[in-house]
Amino acid sequence: MPTLSVIPSMKQLALVAALAACLAAPAQAFNLNTVLSAGTDLVKSATLSDGEVKAMAAEASKSMDKQNKVAAAGSAYGKRLAKIVKGLGNEDGLQLNFKVYQSKEVNAFAMADGTVRVYSGLLDKMTDDEVRYVIGHEIGHVKLGHTKKAIQVAYAASAARKAAAGSGNNIAASLSESELGDFAEQIVHAQFSQSQESDADAYSVDFLKRHNYNLQGAPAALRKLAALFGNEGSVLASHPAPGDRADKVEKLIK
Repeated sequence: MPTLSVIPSMKQLALVAALAACLAAPAQAFNLNTVLSAGTDLVKSATLSDGEVKAMAAEASKSMDKQNKVAAAGSAYGKRLAKIVKGLGNEDGLQLNFKVYQSKEVNAFAMADGTVRVYSGLLDKMTDDEVRYVIGHEIGHVKLGHTKKAIQVAYAASAARKAAAGSGNNIAASLSESELGDFAEQIVHAQFSQSQESDADAYSVDFLKRHNYNLQGAPAALRKLAALFGNEGSVLASHPAPGDRADKVEKLIK
């Protein structure tokens, strides 16, 4: 189920906000301040500084930690992850912090504040070398600016909901204030383009080389995902065609 990410233009985002307002109840019910605030947020989403993105990522990671069952450092999962990432601290200017989410989901993610979370489902399916490739890949999305774009899109989507809330439409207002489309979830499950995935793969190969990790962990992890979920996609929804990507990665490590 490969779904490519399409980053909307500012015109498209502005149109979403405008439509949300126009589809509302009577004009006299408009909350102009809220609608104007939404427009400000739309502009802001495209101009977020790295510091702001980092701060937003930190808040999002706190939210995710509360929503998930975090494995204790002394647990089997906690000890294994600690062994896998031993020696990893400051990675290319990113101060990393690691935790395991106890979930059958085969997934992992990284955020701009250095948050790296690995799901126990991934640890159950992969070897240490394969997990290191996945971690490098997720860090690559951060360092290459892919997650910043995901945050911009999530922030803009939130702005569109604000416009709907300001329109006087009770249903839209309810949706805009609910946990539906939670900001942290949007970031964690952001979907990336094929080129972004390839670039993150290349970053991960360099990551493995820098730390003298087994390079075969990269194609092995991708082929395992293909075997588990098919070459069309996996539970790692933002990572399409793992089998095809394994072929490209093998060329990078030769």
